[in-house]
Amino acid sequence: MVIDTQGLSFHFGSQQVVKSLSLQVPEGSIYGFLGPNGAGKTTTIKLLLNLLKTEEGSIRIFDKDLQSNRIAILAQIGSLIEQPAIYLHLTGKENLMNRALLLEVPESRVDEMLALVHLKDAANKKAGKYSLGMKQRLGIALALLPDPKLLILDEPTNGLDPNGIIEVRELLIKLVTKHNKTVFVSSHLLAEVERMATHVGIIDHGELLFQGSIKDLEAISQPRVQVEVNNTVDAANLLKKQGFTVTDITEDNLSVPFISKTQMSEINALLNKNNYQVYSIHKVQKDLEKLFLDITQKA
Repeated sequence: MVIDTQGLSFHFGSQQVVKSLSLQVPEGSIYGFLGPNGAGKTTTIKLLLNLLKTEEGSIRIFDKDLQSNRIAILAQIGSLIEQPAIYLHLTGKENLMNRALLLEVPESRVDEMLALVHLKDAANKKAGKYSLGMKQRLGIALALLPDPKLLILDEPTNGLDPNGIIEVRELLIKLVTKHNKTVFVSSHLLAEVERMATHVGIIDHGELLFQGSIKDLEAISQPRVQVEVNNTVDAANLLKKQGFTVTDITEDNLSVPFISKTQMSEINALLNKNNYQVYSIHKVQKDLEKLFLDITQKA
């Protein structure tokens, strides 16, 4: 495990914001740390980066105790907490050059990072003129400059438009699959994390409610097929006669537990064959709030 915490707890005054947290982040994974705003995600990240002092429990990173190996461990971690710390009056390249001098990193890494985050064409543009997505990518480039083994990102897609979200997502997948990094990324967006994560931890009120692979999460979240069709009651009866389980019927839609894309195709073909008008058919995942309810009720 690249990150392994046991019984990690933290208080702000009388309020406990992290409760006996035991995280396990495998090497070579994209670990999505999920939870609503105020769940304790940023506090946990600050503990992992030693920006807050551990009160209870232990933190092991790269199989070493953080407290007794602080400098050696942090030298191998790149981080971005909420907004990137960039100089808006400097160009993208100047920001990276400034950080490279500070960290005594070879200048050749600057051009490598600009190419990696697709900012080569904007290298000489003032960072203040960058879009939000470009600023986030520059922030990630700054975090990657010393070639860390672990990248810790706090809400890296927060405030981004769809294009910016896609840019950051594709970059993180590339870092893990082609550059052998481990990425720990916090978010309150379940759907976004599901598109890139290999493992997931879900936190609420400082407590870890779920931890496992993305496949484990999908088994719990029970996605469904939502079909917009005319005459939903008759269409549902037809599906039931053919062995499908219909879980919900409204005036415009009916729902069936999702099994596979092939199953969706079979439903669509069956309804069309029997002269029903299918206006739309798509896979729907439970949102984070409903997933929390499911998990806490099972606990």
